[in-house]
Amino acid sequence: MTAELVRGQNHPLPGTRLEIRVSVGKPIVAGATLGDEQGKVHGVERVAHPGSPTLPGIEVSKQAAADHRLAVDLGALPDAVHRVSVLLALPVGVGGPVSFSALAAPFVAVTGLDGGEIASYTITDLDAESAVVALELYRRQGAWKVRAVGQGYAGGLAEMLTDQGLPGARELAGTINEAVAQGLARSVAAPPPRPADDTRVRTAPQGRTAAQSGQTAQPSGQTPPQGSHPGPTGQDQGGPAPTPPPAAAPPQQPADGDAATGGPVNYTHPGRQTTAPPTPPPTAPPAQPGQAAQPVAGDATGWSMDERLYNQVWGMFEDLARTMAAYRSAVDFADSRLEQELDKVLSDPRSRIGGTCDAVRDTVRARHTDLVGQARATLDRDLAQLVAEAAVVEPALPPAFAAWSSPVWHAYRAPMEIPMALRLGDLHLPERIDLRIPMLVRLPLERGLWIDSGKALTNTFTDSAELRRLAVDTAVTHAARLLAAYPAGEFTVHVIDAAGSAAGALAPLVTSGVLAEPPASGAAGVSAVLAKLTQRVDLVQMAVRGGAADALPPDLDTAEQLLIVNDFPHGFDDRAVTQLRYLADEGPAVGVHLMMVADREDAAEYGPLLDPLWRALLRLTPVPDDHLADPWVGHTWTYEPPSVPAGSRILGQVLDQVATARRNGGR
Repeated sequence: MTAELVRGQNHPLPGTRLEIRVSVGKPIVAGATLGDEQGKVHGVERVAHPGSPTLPGIEVSKQAAADHRLAVDLGALPDAVHRVSVLLALPVGVGGPVSFSALAAPFVAVTGLDGGEIASYTITDLDAESAVVALELYRRQGAWKVRAVGQGYAGGLAEMLTDQGLPGARELAGTINEAVAQGLARSVAAPPPRPADDTRVRTAPQGRTAAQSGQTAQPSGQTPPQGSHPGPTGQDQGGPAPTPPPAAAPPQQPADGDAATGGPVNYTHPGRQTTAPPTPPPTAPPAQPGQAAQPVAGDATGWSMDERLYNQVWGMFEDLARTMAAYRSAVDFADSRLEQELDKVLSDPRSRIGGTCDAVRDTVRARHTDLVGQARATLDRDLAQLVAEAAVVEPALPPAFAAWSSPVWHAYRAPMEIPMALRLGDLHLPERIDLRIPMLVRLPLERGLWIDSGKALTNTFTDSAELRRLAVDTAVTHAARLLAAYPAGEFTVHVIDAAGSAAGALAPLVTSGVLAEPPASGAAGVSAVLAKLTQRVDLVQMAVRGGAADALPPDLDTAEQLLIVNDFPHGFDDRAVTQLRYLADEGPAVGVHLMMVADREDAAEYGPLLDPLWRALLRLTPVPDDHLADPWVGHTWTYEPPSVPAGSRILGQVLDQVATARRNGGR
């Protein structure tokens, strides 16, 4: 029976291997400190936080998220540690809430590895505090207990760490905040929550969690919380992203009863209500005994086929993330157990006599091999099911979701309405690189895009000039997809190419006639375009705030606007840089979006002045790169940019169709 604690109350812990679950509703930072008998923390090496998430016996989330799962092994803690404090804090400098008074009361639960709750605590009466010590696990006379603390600090992380006696508390707090800000800037956003009547249930592949698959997990990082997630995409936009369960990026958490039963993925979703949508989605034919159900494209809830496919893609992302998290957790546990058992053997002098030691070591290693083999077998089975599902979903995707190699583009016609999402590329994990999940982001875009042409990518791509060309090519393919996704005349593209260095790569946009005007060059051209778009943002903001949208000038272009900027900061003076930052911050809310093609090092002279600009944009790359973080389960996903098949003319054909539809009034 769960003990519902109040502030100051304690409760004995029945075991040493635990999970601490935190749910708040908005992204927060979770961490832990390891203290002595008086609770003093003696150094930064005793603090687990997103920048350093793993310590002996404790592992915390690598990212700010609305839900966290902290893995704890009290038996693996150093002997000098007598107190583990669980810390919660609000991210700083990311535009979120500044105090817990703006959030729902945080809920914290201590569970066993089977998922059963041992104790829970709802932290109430928080006001101006921006950091709080939620719980502490403490050792008393050889036994561990949990105590509900709920001590808040208006001074944030720095004040809280100082109160625990940590030397250099303020410096560490700054390091944590910077790590969180950088993580949020490169993670992928989850989609909006599903409506309350959406009962879609994707039975998890076996191995999604250790408890569901019969595997025992060691501290292995965060598993997906409740909500929606491809991504890696929450906070920021991105994936099936790049949005934090949860969902890639970004759904409701599967029903425990379905997941706990194990077995193959059940694509028929027997718990789903099929009466809500006007037409039920397709369902798979019943599986033969002993066989998995055959996947069907659109086998998810939604009011249209596009919405069902969108939800299905996000479900595939979740399944892949969770089954991979379970596999990695099982391997980590097997490695940890092997190390502990070998240490135990070597620490006993009696076992080193004769052949006893060798025999024991062989037994231990055989056990390790068996555990890893079982985990891999489960993973392979789940991956095979997801590969089969991807094989039927990919050909069924509409143009906005489809790869450029899809035949659907050959029958392209300008749409009559805006699709719910857009494909920005693919995501995959190293264990199965051929299983790629479309990275879908919701429309309209909630943040700009940054195509990184920087030197950081030259570790695998040595020609920097070719990399810059590929970056512009990538920007052109993204712009073409955006133009194709919107109805004729409802999306306008502007280009700033101050030095004229991208004339060749921009040719498809120029020759097709889809640009609002020729690419702007020189300082005067940069200034004119920025002034025009800045004025548009100002006018629309004033009209919206004043409730006078019909008072906008008749010559104002009300279509969504995209500004592609190449070779920043070439041609930009201080005023132009300020205007660009303004567009990045205020533009998306009124339909003005940025797409930067730039190397951050080229703008290094501006120092930290431009840090908010880079954080406001979703970073993409022109070559495959593992830079997208998944805040739910801690994976780093490899992003694969979209590419047009070699020798294909499909990009030009689609742009010609867009231009023709504009001239013909949408036909």
